[in-house]
Amino acid sequence: MAAFNVVLGCVMGVLIILFSISSIARYYIKFTLFVVLSLIFATLPILLMLYRPFDPRNALIPAALLKYSSRLLGIRWTVRGLENVDDSQGAVVLLNHQSSIDLIALAVLWPLMARCTVVSKRELQYLAPFGTASWLWGTVFIDRGARSAHSVLNQQSTAVREHKRKLLLFPEGTRHLSDKLLPFRKGAFHVAMDAQAPIQPVVVSKYHFLDADRPRFDSGEVIVTILPVIETKNLSEAYYSRKGQLANVK
Repeated sequence: MAAFNVVLGCVMGVLIILFSISSIARYYIKFTLFVVLSLIFATLPILLMLYRPFDPRNALIPAALLKYSSRLLGIRWTVRGLENVDDSQGAVVLLNHQSSIDLIALAVLWPLMARCTVVSKRELQYLAPFGTASWLWGTVFIDRGARSAHSVLNQQSTAVREHKRKLLLFPEGTRHLSDKLLPFRKGAFHVAMDAQAPIQPVVVSKYHFLDADRPRFDSGEVIVTILPVIETKNLSEAYYSRKGQLANVK
């Protein structure tokens, strides 16, 4: 045991030194910490989730833990536009997609919007035990590019309309750290039109502290801005296709 403690102490000392002097080491250490904490916090309350499966409230404990643990990563979160949240009705909530760190952005938003449901790629469902926990808090899993994805998303219009769910999606479909938005996929807008529910744009400020190419993962502040809703009642999908307004929301 003494030898193990010595080895462990040496390893921790080396990691601390590397963390202090190397941006590359800091990048990989922080991302490893983020992944490990995400897995732990998501799976710890699984037994509690079994009492009310598929309930969005199951994510509240993991969200709170992940939000506050983000301080270990040196990330501060500021939310603006809370006055634009209307929990008396459902909505399709659209966010820009930058990095896997967006999971913390979802954790920040989850307790601020009642009855949240997030849409994720099918592969995540099989990433046990995180996928199991995600399934238990009501994540909607889709197969990208498959016809079944449209069917699954269309079914969510009922939940948005009748159960006043907030359906959170990344309409760009893939994460990136560039300064411009990627073209939006149409699935989110079909759901909003079918449910006659408003679209709630949410802008997550650029992660200036994060650079996967260099690589670099420093400390910084993220500003999450909840914008006023865009009503879809009595508007057709052809209207948005012609005007292209939603793709220009920033």
